[in-house]
Amino acid sequence: MFRFGEPIFLYLLIIVPVLIGLFLYANYRRRKKIRIYGDPILLARLMPDISLYRPAVKFWLVLAALVMMIFVMARPQFGAKMETVKRQGVETVVALDISNSMLAQDVTPSRLEKAKKLISRLVETFNNDKVALIVFAGESFTQLPITSDYISAKMFLETISPSLISTQGTDIRGAIDLAMKSFTPKEGVGRAIVLITDGENHEGGAIEAAQEAAKKGVRVFVLGIGSPEGAPIPTETSNEFRRDKEGNVVVTRLNEKMCQEIAQAGNGVYVRVDNTNNAERVLNNEIDKLAKSEVETQVFTEYDEQFQVLAWLALVLLIIDVLILYRKNPLFKNVRLFK
Repeated sequence: MFRFGEPIFLYLLIIVPVLIGLFLYANYRRRKKIRIYGDPILLARLMPDISLYRPAVKFWLVLAALVMMIFVMARPQFGAKMETVKRQGVETVVALDISNSMLAQDVTPSRLEKAKKLISRLVETFNNDKVALIVFAGESFTQLPITSDYISAKMFLETISPSLISTQGTDIRGAIDLAMKSFTPKEGVGRAIVLITDGENHEGGAIEAAQEAAKKGVRVFVLGIGSPEGAPIPTETSNEFRRDKEGNVVVTRLNEKMCQEIAQAGNGVYVRVDNTNNAERVLNNEIDKLAKSEVETQVFTEYDEQFQVLAWLALVLLIIDVLILYRKNPLFKNVRLFK
C-alpha cells in the first residue's frame, strides 16, 4: 500500500503552476523588449554566444528538482508488513430520504443539506465501526455498501440529490428492508438503522418493517427533519415553488407521529432535527450504547520510506543545471544540443 507520511507538504505543489506562469510571462516580456531594439534575427547574429534555449532548460530542471523535493518532504512510503488486527465496532446503515419534500427550507439551509451535514459529522465520530448509505424516495437503492472506509462514505454523500431517483414518493418500508440486507452476516455485532426522513410515508408498511428489524436485534433510530408547520418545496431548476394540479403551492410538513411510531416499533429513539446539534448528540449517545463486537481487519503496520530515490533525482537535476551555462561554451560551438 502506498501513502505519504506527511501529506500536508503536497499543498506546496500549488506553487508549481504559479512559477510556470511567471516564467512564461517573463519570456513574453523579454521577447517584447527585444523586438523594440530591433529585428530578433539580426540581434541573434550580433550575439552568437547567447543561447536561446538554455535559460528554459535550466528553469525546467530546477522546477523538476523542486517538485522532487516537495515529494521528498511528503515522505512517500510503501506498506511493508500486513497484519490482522482485532477492533471493536458496530454496524450502522444510514437510510436517507431524498424525495422532493427534502428540499424544503424550514431547516437551514434545507432538510436535505442539513441531513447530509449531520451524516458527515456522524461518520467523523466513528472509530472501528462500519457504515452503509442507502437513499430512498419512491424506491430505494444502496449508495455505498457497508464499509469502514469513511472517506468514501463522505465522498458519496456529497453526490446525493433528489435527481438520483426518478420515482418520487417516500417508501420507508422499502428503505428498512434494504437496510436489513446491507449488514454483514457476522453474529453478535451491534446493529442500527438510522432513518432520516420528514415522515411523509406514501407507501405504508413502515411500522411493520421496523418491528421485523427489532425482532432480529436491529434498532431503528428515526431522525425527523423539518417542522410541523411545514414549508413550500423549491424546484431544482428555478426559484419557483412546486404546485399541485390546481396551481396551489405544495406545503410539506414533518409527520412526527409517523416518525415516533416507527422508532417505537423498531426499539429505537426518535429525535427531531432542528437548527441545533441536539439530534447529533442524542444519536451518538444511543449508538455508543450498542454492543460492540470484535472485527478482524487487515492493515499495514510497517512502512518503508521511499524518499531516497527522489532526493537523488533532485540532486542529479541540480548538478545538470549547474553544468549548463547560460552562454554557449566556445569549446562546443558546433554542438546544437542547446542552441
